[in-house]
Amino acid sequence: MTENFDNHSYFKNRELSWLDFNGRVLEEARDPENPLLERVNFLGITQSNVDEFFMVRVASLNKMYSVNIQTTDASGMTPKEQIDAINIQEQKMVEKRYTTYNRSLLPQLEKNNIRIIKASEATEEQYKFIRRYFNDELYPVLTPLADDSSRPFPFISNNSLNIAVRIHESSNEKNKRFATVRIPDVFARIIRLPHADNTFILLEDVIKEFIGSLFTGYRVSEAAAYRVIRDMDLDVAEEDTSDLLREVQKQLKQREHGGVMRLEIENTMSERLSKRLIKTLAVDDKAVYRINGPIDLTFLKKLPRVVTGHADLSYPAFKPFVDPKLTAGKNIFAALRKRDFLLHHPYDSFATVVRFIEQAATDPNVLAIKMTLYRVSGNSPIIKYLGMAAQHGKQVTVLVEVKARFDEENNVRWAKQLEKMGCHVIYGLVGLKTHCKVALVIRHDEDGIRRYLHLGTGNYNDVTANFYTDMGILTANSDIGVDASHLFNMLSGYSKPPYFHKLHISPHKIREFINKKIDEEIKISKTGKKALIKMKMNSLSDQKIIEKLYEAAAAGVKIQLIVRGICCLKNDLPAIGNNIEVHSIVGRFLEHSRIYYFYNEGKEDVYLSSADMMTRNLDRRVELLFPALQEDLQRKIISIFKTMWEDNVKTRVLNGESFEKIDRRGLARLSAQEYFVAEAQKKNKLLLDRQKEAARDDSVFTPMTQHDSSLPDDQREE
Repeated sequence: MTENFDNHSYFKNRELSWLDFNGRVLEEARDPENPLLERVNFLGITQSNVDEFFMVRVASLNKMYSVNIQTTDASGMTPKEQIDAINIQEQKMVEKRYTTYNRSLLPQLEKNNIRIIKASEATEEQYKFIRRYFNDELYPVLTPLADDSSRPFPFISNNSLNIAVRIHESSNEKNKRFATVRIPDVFARIIRLPHADNTFILLEDVIKEFIGSLFTGYRVSEAAAYRVIRDMDLDVAEEDTSDLLREVQKQLKQREHGGVMRLEIENTMSERLSKRLIKTLAVDDKAVYRINGPIDLTFLKKLPRVVTGHADLSYPAFKPFVDPKLTAGKNIFAALRKRDFLLHHPYDSFATVVRFIEQAATDPNVLAIKMTLYRVSGNSPIIKYLGMAAQHGKQVTVLVEVKARFDEENNVRWAKQLEKMGCHVIYGLVGLKTHCKVALVIRHDEDGIRRYLHLGTGNYNDVTANFYTDMGILTANSDIGVDASHLFNMLSGYSKPPYFHKLHISPHKIREFINKKIDEEIKISKTGKKALIKMKMNSLSDQKIIEKLYEAAAAGVKIQLIVRGICCLKNDLPAIGNNIEVHSIVGRFLEHSRIYYFYNEGKEDVYLSSADMMTRNLDRRVELLFPALQEDLQRKIISIFKTMWEDNVKTRVLNGESFEKIDRRGLARLSAQEYFVAEAQKKNKLLLDRQKEAARDDSVFTPMTQHDSSLPDDQREE
C-alpha cells in the first residue's frame, strides 16, 4: 500500500524557506573566503531581496488576512500565522545583517582605507565640502513637511528614505512639533569626500547634520531616519479590461499607495517619535524594525563600483567563451544546419544569443522572427535588432510580458518602442504570465523554409546574463521548430495544437510530463533496476510534485536535487529512507538554470526548462521544457550537473529542513562556479594559441599569396 504523503508535517512553509535562503546569501556576506567588496555586495543583495519579499509575498498574505481567510498552506499555517512567523524570523535576520555590517564589514573596509564616516568624523576641509554640498545642491531641493491640524501627515511613498524631525520654537521648548523630510532620490546616496581616496558619507547624514537650516526660527531636538515598505503587488483585473497595456499602466500608478508592510526606524529614534510614526502609518508593532545602522543597506551594492584602486577586493574579471563557429563574421545559420549548440552562461558569452538575433535581422533570407521577452535590460541590443529586422521588412512578432514583476514599467516602454519600429507586439495572455524564453527565426534556405531557434532557461537580458547562470540551446531541429511555431500561434492567436513533438508547455503539460517521468522511474525501481532522478531548479514548493518525489523515494528511486532558493521538501521522513539528497549553491553567480534528468534504464533523458517546480510555474504561466537531443549536449549537461553536485565550497546540504555547509576536511576544494570560469579561460587560451599558430603558419606563405589580398572573402581559401 502506497503511503499518503499529504501531511502538514511533511512540508516546510514556503515563506520561511525563502527567509532561510536569504540567510544563505547573508552567510556569503559573512564568509571571509569571499573578497571583501563582494561580501559588501552580498549584504546589499540580502536587503533588496527582503524588500521585494515584503512588497510581494508578505503583501499577498496581508491581503488574505484582511479578508479573514483561514485556509492553511501545505505546512498547515494560516496567513496570520505566516505573517507573525515571518516577522519573528526577519527580526533575527535584521540583527544579524547589522552585526555583519557594524562588526565585520566596516572594520575590514577601514583596514583597507575605505571609510564611511559621519559628519563629526570629517576633517575641516571635508566638513567645508559637506556644508557647501548641502547649501548648493541639497537645500534647494529639500521640502520640510509639517504635521499639524492644518497640514496633515504627508503620504510616505514605498521604499523612500525619510527623516522624522521634532522641533520647538527657540523661545518655547515645551511646544514640540513634528515634521518629516524626504531624502530625494535624484542624488547619489554615497557621496565621495575630498582629500582621501576612498572616504564616503551617506546622503542622509549630510542632511541630518544641517537639517536645522530648513526650520528657521525653530530648534531641532531630534532627527532620525525611517522607511516604509508597501504592498507593491500588481493586481490586474484582466477579465475587466480589453486593453491589458492600459490596465497595467493604471495599476502601476495606484501601486505606490499600497498598505504598509514594514516600518524601519533608526534605533536612536525616541519612543515618542516612533509611536507617532507607528500610529500615523497604521503599522502592526511586529512589523516595526529598529535599525542599528543606516536604514536600507541596498546602497552597499553600489559601494564596490565607487571604490577605486582595490581590484584585489573583488572577484577577478574573466572573459566568457565564444565557440569559434559562432563568432562575429561566422554564419550562425550554417553552423546550426550541421549541429546543435549548448550555451552555459555566463561562462559561454551571451553575446552569441545577441548575435543570433542580429544576424536574423540583417540576413536577407530571413523572413520572420518571433520571440518572447520577459525581462530585458534598460538598453537592450536585442530590442534594437528586432526593430531593425522590422524596418528591413521582416515580419517580427514579439510577446512582451508587461506583467513581469518590477519590470512592468520597463516592459511597457519597450512594448511601445517595438510597435513604433514596426513590430507586432503581444502583451501577454489573460490570466497567465508568459515566462518561457524562445526565439524563432524562419529563413528561406537553398533547400526550402527552415526554422532556427534559441531556447533558454533565463531571460533575454544582456546585463543579468553576466551574473546569472543559465543554459540555452541553439538548434535547427525540425520537430522543435514546428512545435515552436505552434507555440507562437497559441500566443498570438486562437490555436490549440493537439500535441507537441518535443516541447512540453505549461500550464499543466509540464506537470503531467514530470509526473509521467517520475512514474516511469518508480516502475523501473520496483523491478529492482537502477532508477535515478536529478533536478536543478530555483525553487521547489509545489505540494503535488513534492508528494510525487516522496512516493518515488519510498519506492527506492535515488533522487538528487539542487535547489537554490525555496525548498518545501523535507528529506528526513522515515518512509523515504536516505533516497533524497538536496543541495543548495549560493555563490558568485545566481544559480538560475533548470535541469531535469531521468535515468530511464540508461537512456539518460535530459531536459532544460524555464520552469521551477512551483505551482505558479506549472499551472499559471506559459513555460517551456525542452530536450537536449544531441548526445554530446546531453553528456555536457550531465557533466555540468555532476560538477555542481560535487561542489564542496558553496554548497549547503539539506538535513531535514535546514541547510548546512559541507565539512571539507579531507576533501580537495571544488567550487563549481570557479571550475566553470577556469574552464572558460582554458578554452579561450587554447583558441588564442591556435589562432597564433595559424597566423604563424600563414605568414610563411605571405609572399606567395600577397597578390590574392583583393579577392572577395568567399573566393579565398580558409
